[in-house]
Amino acid sequence: MIYSDVHGNLPAFEEVLANEKFCDQYICLGDLVNYGPWSNECVELATSLPNSIILQGNHEELYLNKKLLKDECDLVKSFFSVTYPSFRMHEAIKNFRGDFKLNQWSFSHTINDMKIYEDTIIDLSFNSFIGHTHHQFIRNINNFKLINTGSLGQNRSLINKAEYVIYDTFNDNIKFKSLFYNIDILIDEMIKQSYPKNCIEYYLKKLNI
Repeated sequence: MIYSDVHGNLPAFEEVLANEKFCDQYICLGDLVNYGPWSNECVELATSLPNSIILQGNHEELYLNKKLLKDECDLVKSFFSVTYPSFRMHEAIKNFRGDFKLNQWSFSHTINDMKIYEDTIIDLSFNSFIGHTHHQFIRNINNFKLINTGSLGQNRSLINKAEYVIYDTFNDNIKFKSLFYNIDILIDEMIKQSYPKNCIEYYLKKLNI
């Protein structure tokens, strides 16, 4: 199973794992932390999975170097203000990899720090799995495949839809997967933890799409 951008959304993470009980390996493309209320728990769960490969995303980098926060938008700063103070898994995320290779595939949070969408102009020289932009897609570029697994915990189109990929290495078969989960659990916890208004409104607005 290949997944990305859980962003502290433990209910979505647990729902997906319950739906995919027979995976031989789990590859996380980064951003387990921030936004949702359960950054610690998501890191603990991801690292507990068998044959778990975890890459560092830009939000892990942000947690390890708060100076990077100055370049983020106000919304990210608002989320960070409530999620970071209780974070205790710094040593764990320090050990997350920058990238990973398996068979003919390269795995990374993104490529060259870019925000890559379906229409982004990019030159590709290897088959790649990425995350980062929270949109699931597949593209063919220069006879290579570029696959974005989508976001497991903060889908930018339908916030209560978790997206990920199942990769059958034996048959080299890739299957896009998704499921809907109960996001009320997450929003209720955000309210309980006194998240800033703009953070809660972000999730509520996404429910109206």
